[in-house]
Amino acid sequence: MNPLEKGYKQVNGIQMYYEIYGSGKPLVLIHGGGSSILYDFKEVIARLENEFQLIGIDLQNHGRSEHRDIPETFEQDADDVAALLKALNVDKASFWGFSNGGNTVMQIGHRHPKIVEKLVVASAFYKRNGMMDGFFEMMNEATFDSMPEPFKINFLNLNPDFSKLENLFEKDSKRMQTFVDWSDEVLSSIQSPTLFISGDKDVMKPEHTIAMWRLVENSQLMILPVGHGTYMMADFDGSLNENLVNFTIKEVANFLNN
Repeated sequence: MNPLEKGYKQVNGIQMYYEIYGSGKPLVLIHGGGSSILYDFKEVIARLENEFQLIGIDLQNHGRSEHRDIPETFEQDADDVAALLKALNVDKASFWGFSNGGNTVMQIGHRHPKIVEKLVVASAFYKRNGMMDGFFEMMNEATFDSMPEPFKINFLNLNPDFSKLENLFEKDSKRMQTFVDWSDEVLSSIQSPTLFISGDKDVMKPEHTIAMWRLVENSQLMILPVGHGTYMMADFDGSLNENLVNFTIKEVANFLNN
């Protein structure tokens, strides 16, 4: 599984890293908080690189991309992705965002509708009360030591600068701690067909994912019997539910192709 192309583009004042796999209709892969392209989408890329042109992007402060000293916002991430695609001469694409990446692709649908074919929004949220009870209290108490060790190892393998790892943790934590509810209009403005995915034991409540699905016309809904993201990737301990991952990715491919 080797990228056909990889490199950096100057985007809104920083160098952003990307990788391209396969050929076909473009599908942009947007990772979650604290993560990177292959950490979240390794299994997806392995299964879909013969079917789509897969464009993976490391967002600001993540993976191999450069860092900013300003607060992270989902709106900034959406604008960065749109600008990077323009630099790659990609006029229109589908987008698959996981966790915070799901929030980012919803903002892409809201802010940059002309570049969107379809959206896959996996394990995302738009209001604080949609998260599991105690989530934001836990985020307010988060320390660098509480950052999952696999995230730390993954980041330092890609970018061996400990101060940048600390910056990533600080920026990601602050974004969640200070998150302000979005208006319903952010979702109801999305014009592209959208597939919402979450687990029934996810960090957001199933009824919250259902509420988002009801706000977006031409949307579909898939709630699976697992926790956060293990329907599309390995768990933190490395275990992989192969059958469920195969099922999820096949259903996403069907959604994108029909």
